[in-house]
Amino acid sequence: MPGHPDYALIALTVVFTITGLVAVYSASFVIGLADFGDSNHFIVRQALWATLGSVLLIIAARTDYRKYRPLAVPIMGATILCLIAVLVIGVDAGGARRWLGQGELSIQPAEFAKLTVIIYLSAWLCGKGDSIRSFEEGLIPFVVIIGLVGALIMLEPNLGTTFIILMITVTMFWVAGASVLQMGALFAAGFVSVAVLATMAGYRAARITTFFNAQADPLGHGYQTLQTLIALGNGGLTGLGLGASRAKFFYIPESHTDGVFAIIGEEMGLVAAAAILLLYVTLMIRGFQIARRSRDDFGRLIATGITTWVIVQALLNIGGITRVIPLTGVPLPFLSYGGSALAAEMLAIGVLMSVSRYGSDRGGYMDREPRARRRIVRRSQ
Repeated sequence: MPGHPDYALIALTVVFTITGLVAVYSASFVIGLADFGDSNHFIVRQALWATLGSVLLIIAARTDYRKYRPLAVPIMGATILCLIAVLVIGVDAGGARRWLGQGELSIQPAEFAKLTVIIYLSAWLCGKGDSIRSFEEGLIPFVVIIGLVGALIMLEPNLGTTFIILMITVTMFWVAGASVLQMGALFAAGFVSVAVLATMAGYRAARITTFFNAQADPLGHGYQTLQTLIALGNGGLTGLGLGASRAKFFYIPESHTDGVFAIIGEEMGLVAAAAILLLYVTLMIRGFQIARRSRDDFGRLIATGITTWVIVQALLNIGGITRVIPLTGVPLPFLSYGGSALAAEMLAIGVLMSVSRYGSDRGGYMDREPRARRRIVRRSQ
């Protein structure tokens, strides 16, 4: 029998969603009015996607996550087909091909691929048993699987999403029982691959150069980095007031997507920015608690993957905005404008709620702890 709804996750999701809708409206109404003659252009669409995401969340939360395990291969196959379709018949926008469909009916399959990869890899890792520590049966097949998905997403091109999927899967591989030697090989290969991919394209190389010296080109490559820092500085401790941002008047490019955290910081100050960080930390703690308490490896790995996804993506966005790391162009989970991203994130939270309801340890725990649980417990000590 399923347990009670996870009220902590429900509360976090509601706060994130409402905060995101307010932030998107405040950051986008100027762009909507200038580009479409409608200040509500973006918020109406984001609200519709939030409604769809809520429906997906409820359905996923009420569905036993263990039903996904026998469907993992078909789900992964459909994902690969969608990623291939994006490259063949996808919609071009901003120099990239990442969408399927037309106009308001377009979706970004790469956003949903994060969840399908988590489900597939969780099932695959559970089926490997102790052979996961073998290079021939564990590491090499793992690299092939993730390499295929990563290559398809990189061809869009989309380095940010590729890196997020890489971080998710490597974390899951470690929790599943990979050896230190395997992890060392993965990190070495991953570092070289990311370094090569980050410097192959001119705009990516420029982001790295800008990270170290944005002031050298303040009206060119360094413009976005400097403007986000100015916006955060203008906000001070308590901000200029909701809706009072000056940076959204075309100073920060894509202020309603990549730059929404800077707008929040300018309008609501350091207090609100710190509160956002606290929300993500709370979600991280809750997600890993669900993973640790899960009765089976499949649920534990799913919870680990989903939690890692949200936290890594948040760190990449906020780190780029605050110039802790180079700009990556990934949206801030739940808070940035983007229908596919929001729907995929809410669906993932629904699956996480399902693990909490159907897989949590509520007494009568198995005598022999699964391998992934032992790994999480050992890492937390």
